Amino acid sequence: MINKTHAEHAFIASAIQLALWPLLGLLAGGVVACAVFLGREIAQHEYRLALKRGWVYGRPKPVRWYEGTTTGWTVDSVLDVVAPAAACLAVYSAGLVI
Repeated sequence: MINKTHAEHAFIASAIQLALWPLLGLLAGGVVACAVFLGREIAQHEYRLALKRGWVYGRPKPVRWYEGTTTGWTVDSVLDVVAPAAACLAVYSAGLVI
């Protein structure tokens, strides 16, 4: 079920979290990293939906403001957000133990 991109997203999110650790702390760094991947998935869903509705670049997208969060989610796209969140939670939990 977990594929290469999910592992890559988890690794990148952990790297972002650790890079932001000195500035924001582990918790806030993890939240920022997860927000990046959540925003990316929402934008991809909006883009796919706009293309499906015949959108041409340069024109307003025929997508309502909320449709990226409510339309087009698959198990793969959910895991593209859950895997980084789980990795950031593991890093945060390990930081609490140390």
